[in-house]
Amino acid sequence: MSDTPADVDRLDLVLRYHQRTKHHMDHYARSLGFMDWANQPDPFRRFEGAPMLRLVRPVDDPGPTYDALFDGSWAEQARARRRAPPQADAADLIRADQVSALFYYGLALSAWKAIAGNRWSLRVNPSSGNLHPTEGYLIGGPIAGLTDQPAVLHYAPFEHGLEVRRRLDPASFRTLCHAFGAVGFVALSSIYWRESWKYGERAYRYCQHDVGHAIGALSLSAARLGWKISLIESVGDADLVALLGLDSQTGVEAEHPDVLLAIVAPGPTDNGLSGAVAPQTPVWREAIEQIGTAPLPGEPNVLSRAHHPWPIIDQVSHACAKPSPTGYDPADTRESPGVAPSYAAQAPERDPAWFGIQTARRRALAGRLIRQRRSAVAMDGRTRLQAADFYLMLARTLPSTDHPVWRGWPWPACVHLTLFVHRVDGLTPGLYLLVRRPGAEDLLRGLFSDKFEFSRPPGAPEGLSLYLLRAGDYRQAAHAICCHQDIAEGGAFAVAMLAEFEPRLTSPGPWFYRRLFWETGLIGQLLYLEAEAAGVRGTGIGCFFDDVLHTLLGLEGRAIQSLYHFTVGGAVDDTRLQTLAAYEHLDRA
Repeated sequence: MSDTPADVDRLDLVLRYHQRTKHHMDHYARSLGFMDWANQPDPFRRFEGAPMLRLVRPVDDPGPTYDALFDGSWAEQARARRRAPPQADAADLIRADQVSALFYYGLALSAWKAIAGNRWSLRVNPSSGNLHPTEGYLIGGPIAGLTDQPAVLHYAPFEHGLEVRRRLDPASFRTLCHAFGAVGFVALSSIYWRESWKYGERAYRYCQHDVGHAIGALSLSAARLGWKISLIESVGDADLVALLGLDSQTGVEAEHPDVLLAIVAPGPTDNGLSGAVAPQTPVWREAIEQIGTAPLPGEPNVLSRAHHPWPIIDQVSHACAKPSPTGYDPADTRESPGVAPSYAAQAPERDPAWFGIQTARRRALAGRLIRQRRSAVAMDGRTRLQAADFYLMLARTLPSTDHPVWRGWPWPACVHLTLFVHRVDGLTPGLYLLVRRPGAEDLLRGLFSDKFEFSRPPGAPEGLSLYLLRAGDYRQAAHAICCHQDIAEGGAFAVAMLAEFEPRLTSPGPWFYRRLFWETGLIGQLLYLEAEAAGVRGTGIGCFFDDVLHTLLGLEGRAIQSLYHFTVGGAVDDTRLQTLAAYEHLDRA
């Protein structure tokens, strides 16, 4: 399929946006340059006048161990426990307590921090600057104890409740469920203003990171329930706008569509809901059009009194819009309806790399680990990691058929990891590369500097495509590249996530720009939780000098670009801060 002039124009705009929003040693990407505290956005979207369905918070139910989520055993146990009748419909396969748990361990508040009379909330899903542009929706029901008919429901994390956005025709909801092999759906949208208030033009990048983190958080939360989350690639942005009613929102504070995720729950193989179906496009398109005519109760709350416009964000958002398929062509794998083929299905048939790494079963419970996750604000510069912990962290970023995150991801890996290893026992300090897609090594060797070794470190697991590029002390380099932030050199290691870039934006198209950032967010979410499981802490780094890293690696042109950085190590807590329970405000009421 050849590019149309409109496609070429969109590609040019995305490439110009990316170049324009790079940080440089002598100047940063455009922003206000100061904190406009008087107009700080409200972190909680509410639809005033919309009915609120209260969810009962889980009580002491952390679920399986964290590691059990990755070996498939927990999903099999969940399947064995389910006793749905052979002809069960979607309404029989999801309960109110499960919906509550999905959001409680996926998008809910995790704590409050307070100091000197000021307080702010933290959430299970991390966000750039803790600004949380990502909004979550459930398309589900009827669900006993929650709603007696299908509905589009907005998740309100402050109340841990669901706001009714629109009631659905049962037939349309059933059509969607059967079309995509789902018992329900979760959708995500973004309010760009929440990030641009602080970060200006670069904010669009950060919003996409946050979508990836949210997908990862929901995938792991679903895995606790024995469910799978699958990204539905065939639904375009316009379809999602119609489904969620986002076309009623205008202005700087409007939500923009991100992704529709299918909730796939274990059940009898003959109920038609356990796997994806590839229907002709009009089947589900007509259902969404019907849903889009339903009334929308409530009005979105005002987040700020005044705003600073950033027109380039609106422009790149338009350029990155995911097109809707115009028809069903089984030969067109880029636009075929249904849940896209899983990421894991494109991986070679082999055992996951962590099977050869994990020598002892860790006992950390998934729910507790998920809700205790925090972003480190400082690293101690001393803590060391065991090599086995380091290798396991890296292995968990790789695909496998049982992986609770990647099994629902519809594309091959496009992101590879450059690693600044500072303090890992048994591993020589230096610059390393993890190749995340089998067969991509030759591509990367041809793009990186020919001065690098590309040698296998002694003791590295066979299933891990890890290479030493050059031995040495790279702490100062990591510090300088990450906008002179101490956390990059103070951790046990730092990560630069490199994406296969311009070729991926040419085909499948400019809309893939967002997906590249989502992939980095998914990797970041896994690194966050792996750090917690190893007894250390991680943090994402959005501020870095893009081209300084490229120069260090010998990269030229736009075939590879750095999109996200991360660091893992021993955290230094700020003892001045008071920590409060996530929902103490509800318990007091």
